[in-house]
Amino acid sequence: MAKVLVVTSGKGGVGKTTTTAAMGAALAQAGEKVVVVDFDVGLRNLDLVMGAERRVVFDLINVVHGVAKLPQALIRDKRLENLWLLPASQTKDKDALTEEGVGRVIAELRKSFDWVICDSPAGIERGAMLAMRYADEAIIVTNPEVSSVRDSDRIIGMLDSKTVRAETGERVEKHILITRYDAGRAARGEMLSIDDVLEILATPLLGIVPESQDVLRASNVGCPVTLNSPASAPARAYHDAMRRLLGEAVEMQIPSERKGLMNLLLGRRAA
Repeated sequence: MAKVLVVTSGKGGVGKTTTTAAMGAALAQAGEKVVVVDFDVGLRNLDLVMGAERRVVFDLINVVHGVAKLPQALIRDKRLENLWLLPASQTKDKDALTEEGVGRVIAELRKSFDWVICDSPAGIERGAMLAMRYADEAIIVTNPEVSSVRDSDRIIGMLDSKTVRAETGERVEKHILITRYDAGRAARGEMLSIDDVLEILATPLLGIVPESQDVLRASNVGCPVTLNSPASAPARAYHDAMRRLLGEAVEMQIPSERKGLMNLLLGRRAA
């Protein structure tokens, strides 16, 4: 039975779709059977990042409304045989999603995959609420700046109150992923420090992804950064985050302006 993982944030532009694609590919490379689901109805960017935009025939809304069966809408990745995509619709709006329909799709996906990764739209509107509704675990993606962290704090509150697990007295296991971290700017006080972010959010740290042009280049060619630039700092950070997600004890690495990557043990936060 699959784990349902939502990748979410309160603020747009922090790297949710990049993270969904990168983590999905990393898990698939580790031998897990993975499906990534785009809940950003009306925009639909996950298929672009995955390089599958020309292969979309049916989408999540079609499956929710019974226009297509789930196997018709699933797109198998051309590079990794155990990675699939369920795209969003560009022609509908988020009101076309129903709680019953989403629940049915998630239940069906659970039977066939090890991981169901839901790429949430930003904020707390309907699409975001339904993306997190059936989650077992959550990655809250945040940039190290005040508005992003504040909005992430609100999302943590939603995960603790608006999910099926919350309503049944259980907890969604939550992880913080800090993206677009720049050691130089942090040293100059132009962004929050890692400790500041963790103190505000009081949630275990899954990983720190540095600011890098490798992420943009990967998106532009329609390939997750973990596949397109596997030796890059962002790819290594995502692979380490994936291993922590699977329960491995992996030393946390904080990007350093002087040494590229400086090892810093943060076991008390990553545990």
